[in-house]
Amino acid sequence: MDKPQRGYWCECWTEDITDGGWPTLRASFDAYSAPQADRWVAIALRTISPALDPDASQEAWEWLYDGRIATREALLRAEPCTVTVTQTSTRITWTIRPVVFLPLAHRQGSKLPSCTQDFKPHTAPQVPHTPD
Repeated sequence: MDKPQRGYWCECWTEDITDGGWPTLRASFDAYSAPQADRWVAIALRTISPALDPDASQEAWEWLYDGRIATREALLRAEPCTVTVTQTSTRITWTIRPVVFLPLAHRQGSKLPSCTQDFKPHTAPQVPHTPD
């Protein structure tokens, strides 16, 4: 990739809804088309649906049959989307956001400034991650 490219940033978060704690990022995925983005969620839902309780399984299959079409249409309009399933006390949320992927600069063959040799990494204190 040598030019910016439109795509979708997909994430899967879980959250214990009984303790009020922070959501945990479980997975992320860079998709380069709306079908690829919603397929990532669909595959995950189909994979976990046999292990879900009846209510959560119904939520999953409702999205797979009906909600997926609305999600795909929203993505094609460059709108962010979420899909949520609640299993007992765990909320699982997939987010899909339109993004522009930027190419990375390669350092090979480039002369870096001399100050880069003075850089000494240090360990920063751990700060809990908060989703935007």
